Amino acid sequence: QVQLVESGGGLVQAGGSLRLTCTASGGRTSVSSTMGWFRQAPGKEREFVAAIRRSGVTYYADSVNGRFTISRDNTKNVMFLQMSSLKPEDTAVYYCAFAATSSSTISYVRESVYDYWGQGTQVSVSS
Repeated sequence: QVQLVESGGGLVQAGGSLRLTCTASGGRTSVSSTMGWFRQAPGKEREFVAAIRRSGVTYYADSVNGRFTISRDNTKNVMFLQMSSLKPEDTAVYYCAFAATSSSTISYVRESVYDYWGQGTQVSVSS
């Protein structure tokens, strides 16, 4: 089992920055893994934001590429999402996800790849 807790959400003006943190705990955190961020805006389906394999290889959605940076600290079982140049359309609940694989042949944009999910943290960007 893996428990995921997100933190760092809040209200920010357009153009501002926020850093989200996902803290993982539990017996499977030591396995080779990929961690990701997804988000869900009101009335919309949950969508992929970014993912990072244990090796540090990263993936980004086109909508956030160049504005968001994903990183992780494997020694502390934490993952970060640094969000800059925020836009009102970034408003959503952001979810942390954990996949017990770090294969290079898997598409990490798919929710079905992930085994565990956090409860989410709200990010609101005002115009």
